Amino acid sequence: MANEDLQALAADRSPEESQQLDEDNRLRPAFVDAVREAIAQRDEARAYELVEPLHPADIADLLELLEPAQRRAVAAGISDLMTAEVIAELNDYVRDDLVEALSAEAVAGIAGQLETDDAVQLIEDLEPAEQRAILAALDPEDRAAIESALAYPEETAGRLMQRELVAVPEHVSVGDLIDYLREREELTTEFWEVFVVDHRHRPVGSCQLSWILRTPRHIPLADVMKREQTLIPVAMDQEEVALRFQKYALISAAVVDEGGRLVGQLTVDDIIHIIQEEAGEDALLLSGAGEGDINEPIRDAYWARVRWLVANLGTALIASFIIARFDGAIAQLTALAILMPIVPSLGGNAGTQTMAVTVRAIAMNQLTRSNTKRMLWREFRVAFLNGITVALVIGVGVALAFTPMLGLVIAAAMLINIMIAGLAGVLVPVMFDRVGQDPAVASSVFVTMITDSMGFFAFLALAVGLGLVG
Repeated sequence: MANEDLQALAADRSPEESQQLDEDNRLRPAFVDAVREAIAQRDEARAYELVEPLHPADIADLLELLEPAQRRAVAAGISDLMTAEVIAELNDYVRDDLVEALSAEAVAGIAGQLETDDAVQLIEDLEPAEQRAILAALDPEDRAAIESALAYPEETAGRLMQRELVAVPEHVSVGDLIDYLREREELTTEFWEVFVVDHRHRPVGSCQLSWILRTPRHIPLADVMKREQTLIPVAMDQEEVALRFQKYALISAAVVDEGGRLVGQLTVDDIIHIIQEEAGEDALLLSGAGEGDINEPIRDAYWARVRWLVANLGTALIASFIIARFDGAIAQLTALAILMPIVPSLGGNAGTQTMAVTVRAIAMNQLTRSNTKRMLWREFRVAFLNGITVALVIGVGVALAFTPMLGLVIAAAMLINIMIAGLAGVLVPVMFDRVGQDPAVASSVFVTMITDSMGFFAFLALAVGLGLVG
């Protein structure tokens, strides 16, 4: 957002909002400290007075900024402000922490206000006994919908979809549909299109609300509906769902079961969350940082990171073994020890660049079996050009600082390692993808091992082979 837009937004705020939010629409530290102080003094009335004007999303932000004990105290003091909108906006770890502190009846009350997908997200990570207690406190209709969603695997369309939708038979007219929408108070109030189904409840088309409002009442719905649809199977992975929404510019889409029957819908607001989640997840997996959530328990964060550090330690020992094989050469020429780290370092950076491009291409379905060779050839050429450029720079520099022969050795080693890094950056993620593993999870460990090992080996082996040392 431009500075002019931020200034205009700030000018439109009420005095209370200006005290709570800064120009970037974030809670002011002074406001957060005031809430903390009210909680520390057990002044629930003051805490309520401070929080009450906030938007539900800002209340969620406030709770995420507080320590666990503080957020529970705030939640208890503003219980009537803890609406479904606030719960839906909360970070997963913060939401789970608050839900565990509430009674089953209170959680059931919140879940009953939520759309099915949000209600499932609220209780899916709880212990089975807690889930059963909450489900028992729900209305039978809500309980059946949530239990049906929980039966699907995590991160699939069936788990994510909303059951609340509008579906009508294809033989009705536009006028009949408008009357139906007006008379049936139990219908969902938030939807963008009406799904048209046949007698077996299979989707045969859809009709946007804008078409319905601008079409004469006597026109049959079958004459104005859009018959071409993008149907989402219940078992489809959420990442593939997000790609379909992006590819076909969807606002909403019907979800169908194995028999092709309409069972739910997905909307673009759900997909934005998935895209953000998947993008962040891949970036964190590449670094071995686990979920990377600042609210993640320390024990979970420790375990997620330390296992990859131990794996890196193992791969580093391979590079150390290669260096040990050339200890005599290093002892004879000190310059080798000075320059040696440069080659694997640059190779590692080159490999990381290529690996990031490859993992993204796989995630976006841009890299498949049909174009793997083309991708490999492309990255090989990029690596060659990068290698030539860096090799010339480092080679000339080393030749001037040490000897021309040493400059030639490091230039050749740099070119070799950067080209190997380019190949490894493609082949390692592709290999993991081919065997059904997430290429973002372990690719960095193996690419680093390859570039470090080959960097040391190429530099030291060339130094010995070209007679720089005996």
